[in-house]
Amino acid sequence: MNEEILNAIPHRPPFLFVDEIVEQSETRLTARKRIDPEEPFFKGHYPDYPIMPGVLVCECVFQAGALLVSKRLGPLEGGVPVLTRIANVKFKNPVRPGDMLEMSVDYVEQVGPAHYMKGKAAANGKTVLTVEFTAMLTGADS
Repeated sequence: MNEEILNAIPHRPPFLFVDEIVEQSETRLTARKRIDPEEPFFKGHYPDYPIMPGVLVCECVFQAGALLVSKRLGPLEGGVPVLTRIANVKFKNPVRPGDMLEMSVDYVEQVGPAHYMKGKAAANGKTVLTVEFTAMLTGADS
């Protein structure tokens, strides 16, 4: 378990979908997730041709975005990154058991409490997903 990731975002197994941060700057973060062939969702999606559900590929990108926001703002301490908008999602190729998924997120801008980002996921040298999304931090008292 990567302590840097655990200290930066509140997600935890079995719903933590980032294994490592590959590179980062003020406006960009690239991370990876090895797609374990034993993930339970492969048993039903689909037994004869297992592919990772698209919503989970999106979640991988969104968690990379939460890491980027955390790197920009400092530890999220009590704040939970909540997705507020998803736009222009394009699923381009399937993600299969054993793939190494690479997620790249670019920070577009902050407007008030909203953080606008663009994300991409790739596996085996092919883009599997592109998405634009917005997140805000919320706390237990919100």
